[in-house]
Amino acid sequence: MHETAVAQSLVDVISQEVEKYRGKPLRAKLSCGQLNAINDEVLSFAFEAIAQGTACAGMTLEIEHKPLLAKCRACGRDFAVELSSVRCPGCGGGDFELLPDAPLLLEQIEFEGTEDDEGGCRQEGAQCQ
Repeated sequence: MHETAVAQSLVDVISQEVEKYRGKPLRAKLSCGQLNAINDEVLSFAFEAIAQGTACAGMTLEIEHKPLLAKCRACGRDFAVELSSVRCPGCGGGDFELLPDAPLLLEQIEFEGTEDDEGGCRQEGAQCQ
């Protein structure tokens, strides 16, 4: 299951950060594209199960789904693809190319007792497999 591999990768990366910063992780923020989409409930369940007995136990996962983007060949506008109407919102054209989908990223880890400007962020942009 894809989500189980992602959950294991998250626990591994977060555990490495815990060793570096010696803090209790509270929350992790992830982002992913539409084509790399993961099932939030399955990932949360797998993460909770894998995290038991580790420093990651009890953490909250926040998952942001990034829209699929396209570039209109007629007017050059980048736009979020709406599956109900795949047309450029600028010119109404239907000739476009899909842009690369957003990867699955671990964007932020929030640690207990940190009150810096980044909300306790200790890791940004770690790509999960």
